[in-house]
Amino acid sequence: MKAPQRIDLDLEQVDALLKRVESGTLQDGDYQIIKAMVETIHLLSQSVDKKATSIRRLLRMLFGDRTEKLEKVIKDRQSTSSTSTDKNDTNKAKGHGRIPAAEYSSAQTVDIPLTSLQHKSRCPQCKKGKLYRMKMPATVVRVTGKAPLQATVYQMQRLRCNLCGKIFTAKTPEGIGEEKYDAASAAMIALLKYGSGLPFNRLQQLQASLGVPLAASTQWEIVDDAANKVMPAWQQLVRQAAQGSVLYNDDTTAKILSLIKEQMTGDNDSSRTGMFTSAILSAADGKKIALFITGRNHAGENLARVLAQRRSDLDPPIQMCDALSRNLPNDFVTVLANCLAHARRNFVDVLANFPEQGQFVIETLADVYKNDQLTKDQQLSAQDRLVYHQTHSKPLMQELKQWLDDQLNEKKAEPNSGLGQAIAYMQKHWQALTLFLRVAGAPLDNNLCEQVLKRAILHRKNSLFFKTERGAFVGDVFMSLIHTCSLAKINPFDYLTALQEHHTRVRKNPQNWMPWNYAKTLPESED
Repeated sequence: MKAPQRIDLDLEQVDALLKRVESGTLQDGDYQIIKAMVETIHLLSQSVDKKATSIRRLLRMLFGDRTEKLEKVIKDRQSTSSTSTDKNDTNKAKGHGRIPAAEYSSAQTVDIPLTSLQHKSRCPQCKKGKLYRMKMPATVVRVTGKAPLQATVYQMQRLRCNLCGKIFTAKTPEGIGEEKYDAASAAMIALLKYGSGLPFNRLQQLQASLGVPLAASTQWEIVDDAANKVMPAWQQLVRQAAQGSVLYNDDTTAKILSLIKEQMTGDNDSSRTGMFTSAILSAADGKKIALFITGRNHAGENLARVLAQRRSDLDPPIQMCDALSRNLPNDFVTVLANCLAHARRNFVDVLANFPEQGQFVIETLADVYKNDQLTKDQQLSAQDRLVYHQTHSKPLMQELKQWLDDQLNEKKAEPNSGLGQAIAYMQKHWQALTLFLRVAGAPLDNNLCEQVLKRAILHRKNSLFFKTERGAFVGDVFMSLIHTCSLAKINPFDYLTALQEHHTRVRKNPQNWMPWNYAKTLPESED
């Protein structure tokens, strides 16, 4: 909208204008003044609308609800509150209660027999029955605390001849290795740094306080050397990710000090100044692979680097991302799907100013998500899921599309308002937002990739930056391996340790050392 014409009036002139309006005796020039006032009020209303939306988003990020669930954004929704109450009455909320012993998968298990009685012996209580072993034993869990990295000091006795001076030293124990820091040490440092966001300096302070000093510079040397050993597995992970049927991608800001220094000194030949960490999640055949790539390139360019390793005989993959053009791999063809959660978020942001309209959109999309959850609960195939959405979700989306068109065509919503912009976003990207109604296996949103990206954000919040491009690359390698293990429900510590201990074999056949099949390969490598 054009800025209104500027007309300067003092209070006396304004009072005189109001009296002429009240008496109905307008003069020449009054129309222009009134028009400018109306345009100014309209412009201010739009600005306040946009500003309030931005402020609400910021406040929600800092202090407010950390969820956009329906019962949170629409607090007065009767049906939602009653449904939520009924659900809480029947199902206990997640995260409450004791953790079962079966969850301690890496804990040492000690079997304690009942020495006073035997299987099939006579019952000492009733003197008639026989005792039989129960399938489920009684369990007690005891957790002990230790330093993240522990050390053992071996003191070999030495004897010296008092005549010839010959020194005799005891042999070092077998099996302690030649290296001061073993593979498990590197795995633990990498897991703490790139999996849990613990900076090297903080781990240095922790280890020093526990009596096992470990300098930050030494930690970097350890993980840098370990990265070379696990590199073949990471490269194979990238190759397999390129073959995925669905690829999600997104990025977040990052800092690399060496690149920032190049910008400040003018040594940077590129016109780009931004730095990003891209997350790419590849899904195929029930497996999920998470990749991280940090540098000057955007998410679409990094996705293109991965797709360069895709087999030519495969169909174009489904790509899920938000609607930013920088997320698209320009050199490769993908079947584009846009994130429905991003479109929904625009209506959540303007809900306070447009409660009725926002509630309609949010509740309609809630029904679509309920349908999608049902397909997951029933474990439907991709084709059956598509048929279900076409039967139950397509009418909902068609009704929503008609409502969106009516809001602007019938001038029920101002195009430049927050509501109008939210509507225009959905209209512009409608085909990509509704791909799940036409293509089997297409997801609804990019939430999986955003969850993956949180690992890079956690590292950025704690460590703030990477020092060099090599440091960023090492971080990407370990974050990719660690988070892929998490997605596969594999212990990342055991996996990283195994990759280092058998790195020569990993280099020969990296496809046999993926998180989901390395456990089967281990016995072969030990023979």
